[in-house]
Formats: sequence, C-alpha cells, structure tokens
Amino acid sequence: QVQLVESGGGLVQPGGSLRLSCAASTIRFSIYAMNWYRQAPGKQRELVAGITSGGSTNYADSVKGRFTISRDNAKNTVYLHMNSLQPEDTAVYYCNGKYFTNNYWGQGTQVTVSS
Repeated sequence: QVQLVESGGGLVQPGGSLRLSCAASTIRFSIYAMNWYRQAPGKQRELVAGITSGGSTNYADSVKGRFTISRDNAKNTVYLHMNSLQPEDTAVYYCNGKYFTNNYWGQGTQVTVSS
C-alpha cells in the first residue's frame, strides 16, 4: 500500500501563487505516473496535470501556462506550482499515483482563492 500525503494548500489572493507537494511512501516512486486532480464544491473531480515516469507532462486547458507539475524522484515527491491563481481554481486538490492496476490517492488539500 502506498500512502500519498499532500501539503501546501491554503488561502491566497487572486493573482497569487502556491506550491503543492505530495510525498509518497514508496521507494518505487519513480515508476509511478503522478497526477494532480481537483474537485470544487458541486463539481466532478477533474484532472489538472500529470507527469509520467519519464517526465512527460500534460495539463488541463484551464491551467496551461499557469500551473507546472514536476517531480523529484530522490525525494519521492511530486509538486504542483500554481501561478496567477483565480477564484475558479478554488477546490480540494488531490494527488494520485498510478502504475498499471495500482491506483492511489492522497487525502486532499484545500486551495481557496479569494480576496
């Protein structure tokens, strides 16, 4: 069983930045594709960004150019750098790790963008 622990959420003003972190409890972290999802109140969970074991990235259209996903395999950690945050980015952000049929989720971290 792999545990994923997110951190870095909080309250930020529109136009501000945050960095989310997700630490994984596995020494085989490098083989996992890692993703960030988010779920706003009353909405379905959506994929925000993903990074493969090889380092290829993909982003939702709504965050392209503002968010950057990265990983540090030496620290078993994936990051989500979020810039130019807007109120519509308010959501619970979840870390996800996938390797074939193995699929793990973190507990989520709240991001609130408000003045």
